[in-house]
Amino acid sequence: MTARLTRLRDRMAETGTDLLALGPGAHMQWLLGFHPHADERPCLLLVGPKGAAFLMPKLNADSAAEFTSLPMHRWSDDEGPSAALAASLAAVGGEGARSVALDETMRLDFGLLLLDQLPGAARTFCDDTVGRLRMSKDAEEWATLKAEAAIADAALKTAWAEMRPGMTESQVADIIKASFAASGAKALFTIIGAGRNGAFPHHATGETVLREGDAVVMDVGGTKSGMSSDITRMAVVGQAPEGYAEVHAVVEAAVQAAMAAARPGVKAHVVDDAARGVITAAGYGDYFLHRTGHGLGVEIHEPPYLTSVSETVLEEGAVFSIEPGIYLPDRFGIRLEEIVYLTKDGPQILSSLPRDVRVVGR
Repeated sequence: MTARLTRLRDRMAETGTDLLALGPGAHMQWLLGFHPHADERPCLLLVGPKGAAFLMPKLNADSAAEFTSLPMHRWSDDEGPSAALAASLAAVGGEGARSVALDETMRLDFGLLLLDQLPGAARTFCDDTVGRLRMSKDAEEWATLKAEAAIADAALKTAWAEMRPGMTESQVADIIKASFAASGAKALFTIIGAGRNGAFPHHATGETVLREGDAVVMDVGGTKSGMSSDITRMAVVGQAPEGYAEVHAVVEAAVQAAMAAARPGVKAHVVDDAARGVITAAGYGDYFLHRTGHGLGVEIHEPPYLTSVSETVLEEGAVFSIEPGIYLPDRFGIRLEEIVYLTKDGPQILSSLPRDVRVVGR
């Protein structure tokens, strides 16, 4: 915690940020290793030139104090938060802040409460401070993400061994959830898209029955140790549908092109351009419906985002997905997703599963 807070204050100095305010959520979780109970009562972590302190509802203060020694300026329901907020600002040296970075995920009323006390302050968000620091994972974070990926790999293997024609998408998802649980983890999402449902990138897993000849998109992720996993692989039930092999080969080539483009110092859109170029050249450009990737860490989706317009420069230590896809309406969809750790020599894949289609149900 102390090291990350020091890094954050150094980054604030570099960016000319006088005051930073975080609400309970992923930024605070990354910075402190916990976040207090989140409800409608204003709760803020303020970081300024004199240090850090909490604006804290009394109702939650004692439980939060079990996890942090940072000072808390407490307020009760009958008092309201205004006086405690003024004291918090004074404690961290933020009363005269001219540049304030707000947690982009905090409640709007929390942010407005703070800005009302700082008339004239310029407002930014945390993408260039906490967000920038979160993009570069340290060795401990990398090891945790690698372990999370192994749990997701095992869940897919378990599902493949049990999948049969006649099962529903939900039944397959239940197998995956049970595998996560058996590893002491929690499944965060289980997208199972059978047949034509695979053409919906974020299909809502339901009661569609798996049938012979279905291609099945399997996008799953979970968490055990405070970080996330995310992986997409393909299965076919018995015989693959007509045209499947050609489309799978194009998506695989797009993955490889994106991998080759991903290097420290490269802008994120270059990786997206590489994957999209392969798919467009093969005639499927209109069927690649989303960005090539997103960062992964405390959250499943976090910076950097690999889009066609992103100017974010990828740095060594970044962790992100490479997941091009082709979605053919009323036929099938194919997405292949790797989570990679960017080293000085290029991306290192966290999963140990091959990207070949897995034949199930035999």
